[in-house]
Amino acid sequence: MAERVIFHVDVNSAFLSWTSVKRLEHGESDLRDIPAVIGGDPGKRTSIVTAKSIPAKKLGIRTGEPVSMALRKCPDLVIVPSDFAWYRECSRRFIAACRNYSPDLEQFSIDECFLDMSGMRRIFPDLLAAAGKLKDEIRDTLGFTVNVGVGSNKLLAKMASDFEKPDKVHTLFTKEIPAKLWPLPVPELLFVGRASAELLARNGIRTIGDLASADTAYLAGLVGRKAAEQYHAYANGIDDAPVQSAPPEAKGFSVSTTTEEDVTERAEAHAILKDLADSVASRMRRAGYRAYGVSVQIRAGDYSVRVNRSRQTKLENPTDITREVWEVSCRLFDSLWDGRTGLRLLGIRLFGLTTEDSCQLDLFGTQEKREKEERADRALDAIRGKFGRGAISLGPRGNLAGRLRDDSREPGGSEKQDPPGRGKG
Repeated sequence: MAERVIFHVDVNSAFLSWTSVKRLEHGESDLRDIPAVIGGDPGKRTSIVTAKSIPAKKLGIRTGEPVSMALRKCPDLVIVPSDFAWYRECSRRFIAACRNYSPDLEQFSIDECFLDMSGMRRIFPDLLAAAGKLKDEIRDTLGFTVNVGVGSNKLLAKMASDFEKPDKVHTLFTKEIPAKLWPLPVPELLFVGRASAELLARNGIRTIGDLASADTAYLAGLVGRKAAEQYHAYANGIDDAPVQSAPPEAKGFSVSTTTEEDVTERAEAHAILKDLADSVASRMRRAGYRAYGVSVQIRAGDYSVRVNRSRQTKLENPTDITREVWEVSCRLFDSLWDGRTGLRLLGIRLFGLTTEDSCQLDLFGTQEKREKEERADRALDAIRGKFGRGAISLGPRGNLAGRLRDDSREPGGSEKQDPPGRGKG
């Protein structure tokens, strides 16, 4: 039986590249050739670098750092705000180009997808040449570059696409694992976070090869049974997950943010929750759902197990109203946090999804108020769909669009999530 062949196609510095395409159409400079970042207002505490050029990277600028810090490294840094409506259009064109090569396509995020090329050998006898052709077509017709990883499964293809960038094709087949995968440091393995990598290193497991040959019982004693089994399988290149060409039914929507400094004031936490509620409720509305359940997660700045908890509640009526999601989230948060430990992570998850509007009618005007709020929320959604999330902010803290992260890999989550410890840039 022939070995599977999977492509992982990943846009190089997507937001910065897509912004550059638009700027070049208007005769402006190409951000990819100068020290530049996609970010926000450097005067705002919440403004961070969401994408950077290679010249900016050479100056030590990192994805996820405050724009104010990036400016200290490069006072002449060019800062351009996000344009999510344009990003969605570029993503649509990107996916359409990839779909010309295989009908078995799984969109993994706004700027990356998997293609199962196993059944395409009659059309593309040389699949490696096809990967190069796809890469060049996207560059020449759409104006931005991609990396294509070619591997025996989704894991290996994704690992291959993260090798040298930009505008490259790399392979990582099963027979190449000892030479190409095992010498890499453990943090390079997909889904191994920084804390786990440091713990493994302290116990002599520093390369992926070390991890691949380690005893799983010993690993379980370090990181837990479930993580040990996953790390060991991935280190040996084992991944049977199919390319899912049709997204499964949504189960939930979640979002979180990791703050630059500890959150120590309840009012500040409530302001962050407002931005989170706005983001996740908007995304749920876009998919046509309402939620019967809300969950809140918190995590301490010192990674204390005692303050790494979540709490959830069921609602009498399903909701997609931002205010209702926020108010329920604040109540859950207040029941979780005693205020004595600073927090670094806050998150909201919406579950128990339905497409029906089953809110009970009342005699006191509540239903009319809810309908007005629903119309207002959808009006905001329409404005942001055209001008980007930064067009309107709900709270005094400012919007966190550059820092929100979809923490679920649940079907229905549509925002990008980088694997722990592997930021995009």
